[in-house]
Amino acid sequence: MSALIPILRPRGLLSRPERDFFDRFFEDFRLPRLFSEEREWVPPFDVSETEKEVIVKAEVPGMDKKDIHINLSEGLLTIKGEKKQEKKDDSENYHCVERRYGTFTRTMRLPFEVEADKVDATYNDGVLKLTLPKSEPAKAKEIEIKS
Repeated sequence: MSALIPILRPRGLLSRPERDFFDRFFEDFRLPRLFSEEREWVPPFDVSETEKEVIVKAEVPGMDKKDIHINLSEGLLTIKGEKKQEKKDDSENYHCVERRYGTFTRTMRLPFEVEADKVDATYNDGVLKLTLPKSEPAKAKEIEIKS
């Protein structure tokens, strides 16, 4: 019975990392794959806020900070980068290469207006942290109707 349900298929000790349900469905029934094995590498983001700021954290392990570019324009935060592949040593015989390399671009609309000139960016232990101070909200103004 478990052979008919892809999710319950037993996995060996050296099996590939978990993949999404759609890919496993086609793999288990030996149907042709609709998407290639190569996918764009996209780092995961966490976005949180405090009373005074928006905080964005991105996991970009193995990257040099000079390969990360940050742009803030019209409420859109864009982070671009390139994770470069290490040169393979011909004397090593690779059995498996699972780490992802390549360029990425990630753009998100910020939930609040921020003060672009006061943004702080740090990179430590593979985590990029952006601290974006919220700008003062526009004050409401009563508008008088003239007759």
